[in-house]
Amino acid sequence: MLMTADPWSAVNRRPLRSCGATAALSASLLLSACTSSDPRGAAGSGGVGDPLFPALGNGGYQVRHYGLDLDYDVKKGRLEATADLTAEATEDLRSFQLDLQGLKVSGVRVDGEDAAFSRKGHKLIVRPADGLRKGASFRTTVHYGGSPQELKDPDGTTEGWVKTPDGAFVAGEPAGSMTWFPGNNHPADKATYDVTITVPKGCTAVSNGELRAQRTSGGHTTFTWHNGRPMASYLATATIGRFDVHTSRTPDGLPLYVAVDPAEVKASRGPLEKLPEIVEWESGLFGPYPFASAGAVVDRTPSRITWGALEAQTKPIYAGAPDTTTVVHEMAHQWFGDSVTPKTWADTWLNESFATYAEWLWAEHKGGKTPQQQFDALYKDAPHNKRWDFPPARPGTAKNVTGPAVYERGAMFLQQLRNAVGDKTFFRILKEWPAAYRYRTADSADFLAFCQERTDVDLAPLFRAWLYGSGKPKRLY
Repeated sequence: MLMTADPWSAVNRRPLRSCGATAALSASLLLSACTSSDPRGAAGSGGVGDPLFPALGNGGYQVRHYGLDLDYDVKKGRLEATADLTAEATEDLRSFQLDLQGLKVSGVRVDGEDAAFSRKGHKLIVRPADGLRKGASFRTTVHYGGSPQELKDPDGTTEGWVKTPDGAFVAGEPAGSMTWFPGNNHPADKATYDVTITVPKGCTAVSNGELRAQRTSGGHTTFTWHNGRPMASYLATATIGRFDVHTSRTPDGLPLYVAVDPAEVKASRGPLEKLPEIVEWESGLFGPYPFASAGAVVDRTPSRITWGALEAQTKPIYAGAPDTTTVVHEMAHQWFGDSVTPKTWADTWLNESFATYAEWLWAEHKGGKTPQQQFDALYKDAPHNKRWDFPPARPGTAKNVTGPAVYERGAMFLQQLRNAVGDKTFFRILKEWPAAYRYRTADSADFLAFCQERTDVDLAPLFRAWLYGSGKPKRLY
């Protein structure tokens, strides 16, 4: 199993995936990172050492803000774009790398000066005219364009920029954001975003955050979106199509923006009408909603999209009409995954277990099975069930990021944790954990330490058995 450290030392999409050419994730994305051979160590590394996706992300800098200006020709399937990245150097840099798949780069500037650049796989290597000093803030402008490509994930599903008959369905987990903008494509690098999208008149372009402006001129409409809270690149979207758009507010005044493909309106109506109730209910469990708006995007997607939804920040995107349980799951991710984001892809259970457990709590809230009954039903399964194939905090391979153990066994662990610490402490954890790590990243060791500080019960055996142990774990509580 691939682990970066001993977890005990710290304490002692629903899968979702369309038309167009498919580009498989390169072997280098999964097996090796592009690293500099510069003997002075002045070239930023390609990759941040993620145990499952070592070539995603880049070393040497942290992005603070993305300004993306996109112009998409729906009929031709072509994108012309400019990306402005404001970043801070975390070491002295002679060059640095950005993740960008397939699209053609026509020019790069750093702090207003033309910069040399080259391509290697999905890496855009930038060499500023002058070096960058550690701690310096710098601005990189990339002009690029072409026909964005899909990616095939290790689990066989499709992500990235997926062409649809009336636009594009854009989903980024785990690597798909690099199919439409250059960036530091790893969950550990979170930034704010301003996204401007120009599309043919009659189309709607939806991104994260709040719609700041919409103007139509010369047969085109431009949508300007602002996302002012830190966001991981995999949560970004720029979904385009012909949508029925409905805006409203929750009883507490939170703005809601819901865009639904006309073919999915009827089937979506019931679940989406519950969105205000779900936000209010989850806020009671998990603390104040962490962003300035909420909503949903429901698109009609090609049959090759075999997953159901992705928790795009502030606006989960659904590959077809969702059911209410799916809306509950994706909205829970706004706390667990979007506000508190995993440090590495091996920590994805911190997203999915909480969202799955939210489903169980919702079922009980509506008079259905209790979480303990959900646990009991799943635990009866034989040891060869897929949820016992690997431990949630040690998925081992990239294809396991969306495996049943991450969702179901992770949620079962939470029920065991509840039994161990008692309801009062457990529900404190549900509310205090997303508050303590609000807009930050966290890993499994962080969560163990956080829980252990709130109870006299020794939680190490529980974590060891249910999150790190092989096979079907014993029922400890």
